[in-house]
Amino acid sequence: MATSAQQEVAFDVNLVQNCTLEDGGLAGWAPFGSRTTTLSVHTDEDALIAVGQREDGDGKKPSGRYILVSGRVDDKDGLRHAITGALKPRITYRVTGWVSLGASSSTAGAAVRVNLGVDGDESLQVECGAVCAEAGWWTEIKGVFRLRTEPRGAAVYVQGAPAGVDVKVMDLRVFATNRKARFGLLKNKTDKVRKRDVVLKLGAARMAGGGASVRVVQMDNTFPFGTCINTSVIQNPAFVDFFTNHFDWAVFENELKWYHTEAQQGQLNYGDADSLLDFCDRHGVRVRGHCIFWSVDGDVQQWVKNLQGRDQLMAAVQSRLQGLVSRYAGRFPHYDVNNEMLHGRFFRDRLGEDVPALMFTEAAKIDPAAKLFVNDYNVECGNDPNATPEKYIELITSLQRGGAAVGGIGLQGHVSNPVGEVICAALDKLATTGVPIWFTELDVPEQDVGLRTEDLEVVLREAYAHPAVEGVVLWGFLQGTMWRQNAWLVNADGTVNEAGQMFVNLQKEWKTDARGSVDDDGNFKFRGFHGTYVVEVTTATGEQMLKTFTVDKGDNNAPLLLDLADV
Repeated sequence: MATSAQQEVAFDVNLVQNCTLEDGGLAGWAPFGSRTTTLSVHTDEDALIAVGQREDGDGKKPSGRYILVSGRVDDKDGLRHAITGALKPRITYRVTGWVSLGASSSTAGAAVRVNLGVDGDESLQVECGAVCAEAGWWTEIKGVFRLRTEPRGAAVYVQGAPAGVDVKVMDLRVFATNRKARFGLLKNKTDKVRKRDVVLKLGAARMAGGGASVRVVQMDNTFPFGTCINTSVIQNPAFVDFFTNHFDWAVFENELKWYHTEAQQGQLNYGDADSLLDFCDRHGVRVRGHCIFWSVDGDVQQWVKNLQGRDQLMAAVQSRLQGLVSRYAGRFPHYDVNNEMLHGRFFRDRLGEDVPALMFTEAAKIDPAAKLFVNDYNVECGNDPNATPEKYIELITSLQRGGAAVGGIGLQGHVSNPVGEVICAALDKLATTGVPIWFTELDVPEQDVGLRTEDLEVVLREAYAHPAVEGVVLWGFLQGTMWRQNAWLVNADGTVNEAGQMFVNLQKEWKTDARGSVDDDGNFKFRGFHGTYVVEVTTATGEQMLKTFTVDKGDNNAPLLLDLADV
């Protein structure tokens, strides 16, 4: 049911009025920061070419008219525009547009940030998003914000980039997102991506006399869902009950990380990982290997940092690879090889730029069956200049040039205020690599469980509807056991909250239950999700037949023909 705030929102209205600068004036824009900051209006005749002539998610093409912010003596200098119309609490808003750096800039790239100021207090700015802007072409803004209370007034700010660097801003828009409309589009997309026409051939002769009824029930969906586990939660009956009923994959929260298995040099501890593997084996659950290495300096144990010289560190890296990957060869279908390379350079800074590819190639030699992943955060959010889809693609391409067989792209999915169009745009870009994508550590924190439910549904529906996504792993689900607060789906006492029930309902929605009668040709036709099925046929004389079969992806444009006599 829509809240009163939702009922008052016009979703297609830009709250920054007259921002296309059609009259050549500044149309409400004002400089912000130092007195030397000035604004001027210009036209870029090549703007459409610069952004690839593509439209944003709302069908708006860039106009080519932009504001140049010059005379900046501080990175906080920029421009501002008042928001027209009241911003409503509990509504997710988007900020879209394009930014570029001045042509005279010698900066290779710089972060430009979009913030929201509320109630006339410039110190109360809400971070909306950030992009890595460059001179020579336009970069799309994908800002997002949501407020808990209705402000008396608000303004949008664009600032950032080093002092002295001119910033260009084109076609900035602020508008409320319409999730219900988006979900309708995603359901149609899901039908094309995850379902297939099926014809069950039972034979007219066998069905002689007519009246045969058919019920087709899907038992399993081929799209995997998983969650992280640790040695504590598998002792909790509430966790185990929900886990065994709703997940077919797992990942260890910490127990396989290097700082856990070898906290002190030479003192190996694989006991916790072994116990978790045994638990998963008992429940028929597959496991992701997370992670062999971790690039971020703060997540490298002290004894590794204390190693003297390149040779000692390289020897430790080789020992880690050989010890871990050979011990568990064939046990982990996936490995996150060198975690968070977009945010850390510990090994590259000490061993050279080619060491990440070496990690991949060496791991592949030891366990050829494992798919080797990159894994990072913020790539799908549009708010981290260090983790854009373009930079992720550059990293993957660099690994491949070094001989690495990158088998998967991991999007951690630690998201806040998710917007479907932003997530989809990132997925579309990453899909151009041809490498499968997984959400590997999904959690969506929000204190209000109703909003948490909506946020999680946004990510799950986008993931499931996208053809490049092959699985989703949550970073926990039980209250009091998760890394991030206010993200749980199951309360501590085992009761399923609203967000958890939505997750369960989606899993049911994405399974097929079809009923009907055999046609005159002895066939039964339906359209079903990919997965395993059981069919029960009851003839007019009361004879019953049970068969199991699988609907695979195949060519979704061609129906799957199954002769049950051969099954």
